[in-house]
Parts: sequence; structure tokens; C-alpha cells
Amino acid sequence: MKHLIVLLGPTGVGKTALSLDVAEYYKSPIISADSRQLYKGLEIGTAAPTKEQLIRIPHCFVGTLNVKDYFSASEFEQETLKVISGLHKTHDVVVASGGSMLYLDALCNGIDEVPTIDDRLRKDIYTLYEKEGLEPIQAQLKILDPDFYNQVDLKNYKRVIHALEVCLMTGKSYSSFRTNTKKKRPFNIIKVGLKREREELYKRINLRVDEMMHQGLLEEAKAFYSHKHLNSLNTVGYKELFKYLDGEWTLEFAIEKIKQNTRIYSRKQMTWFKKDTEIHWIDLSNSTESQALQEIIDLVK
Repeated sequence: MKHLIVLLGPTGVGKTALSLDVAEYYKSPIISADSRQLYKGLEIGTAAPTKEQLIRIPHCFVGTLNVKDYFSASEFEQETLKVISGLHKTHDVVVASGGSMLYLDALCNGIDEVPTIDDRLRKDIYTLYEKEGLEPIQAQLKILDPDFYNQVDLKNYKRVIHALEVCLMTGKSYSSFRTNTKKKRPFNIIKVGLKREREELYKRINLRVDEMMHQGLLEEAKAFYSHKHLNSLNTVGYKELFKYLDGEWTLEFAIEKIKQNTRIYSRKQMTWFKKDTEIHWIDLSNSTESQALQEIIDLVK
């Protein structure tokens, strides 16, 4: 039986350090399930593996795309399955790690295939969003797909925009492509969730943001300022610093907002993960990394 260990959890919990230990034990590369670490040049803001860590353990799907490239969860599912199939020819156990909920869901459960969106159409809709906000996009979606309109979080602009893209691209409702059928995998999936006490996690997040700033996050944001309209840059850390570079916020306020928004994101991640009863949880507030490693090894046996 071939296995896939999936290490997941909120941002800042300690996935990277433990995933390296697990991968080293099983002599496996690490498949990154992080939707932003895919992009080259965003290493600091996405907390991507360092050069030393990449030398220690090879990683898949880290720094492989240009910020202008589009990459969907569906494409991630297809590409990761190819990589896992290849690795399982020589490895009984393969390791994946990340915190991007949709990518993890696509990897473990599969995602409904939807048509590829034309670049011009995507650009037109995002231009409309930038000029007039989400309301006109919501209005179009309500007409073209009232069922999904009544289900989706209307404040989640990415989902609203993507649904409208599909409607306009295909002439069919986005709902018609959603079956929510869990796909079978030719390997055993062991999901391991990492968590910490909230106060400890928040402290780690705050310290990590300070360290990112020390490492040069502001300079990284400046380098991509001209691309700030891209979806790949619409993420915590960059969007707050773009506000500073726009002259709307002070640097001190922007940094505090990065910390706050990262903490909010960590709560969203935990809310999502807690719905999954297949996850085996390890509390890193009460376990050392070596104890956590042994617990994972025991799960595979």
C-alpha cells in the first residue's frame, strides 16, 4: 500500500519544520500545497522554504510560476497526482504539506473540472471589479446562476468572480459544473493537522511578520508593486504594504494590519479544517517535534 502523508494546519503553526523531519525520515520530496509559494520572487511574504531547506529536501510546486501566470486548484490536482504517481514508483510514502484549503481539498478529495478561462475575459472582469467593486459582478451572477448566488459567500470576491467567469465563458451556470463527488485515490491518505494554543499561535504569527520585515518583505513588495493588480499579489503581506506604498497607510499601521489579517486567516483555516473528521490532530503546544514525528510514523505503520 502506498501512502500520502498530508501535513496541514494554520499559517505559522510550524508545518515547514515538521514536514522537513517527516520527509527526511521517509526520504521523500515534499509536495507544497500552498497557492502562493508557487510564485517565484515571493519567497519572504509566502514563508517559502529557504535555499538551505530546499537543498535539504527537494520541494515540488515551489517557485515554479511567474506572478502573471494563472494556476487553478483543478490544475494543481492534475499536476500533483502526476507527481505522486511518479514518486510512488520508488517511494512507499510521499509527503505533502500546506495550508491552502482549496488546494488541499483538491489533492485529497478532487475538484470538479471547470473550463479554462480566457485571459482577456478574466482581465475584463477584474478591471470591472477594480473600477466598480463587487456589486455589479454579484448582480450578473444573480441573473446567470441564482442557485450559486444564494449559496456563495458574496463577500468572497475570488469565488464570486470565478463563478461569473465560468458563466460568461461557457454560457452555462457555474452550478452545473459542481458535483461535489469525492474522487478515489490509488493510495492511502493520512491527514495530520497541526495546531497550537491560540495565544501561542498568535505570538508566533506576530514574530514571523516582524522577521519577514527584517528579511526584506518591504523590498519584495516594492519589486512587485507594478503588478499589484494581479491575483497572485492579492494576498496578506503584499496588499497591506501596497497600501503603504500608495500613501494610504503608515508603515507601522501596515505591519499591524499584516499581523491582524494573518491571525484572521489562521482562524478561517482552522474553521475549514475542523469540518474534516479524517484529520488526526497533533497539538504542538503539548508535543515536541520529535514526539510529533513519532506519532506520524505510528500512523503509517
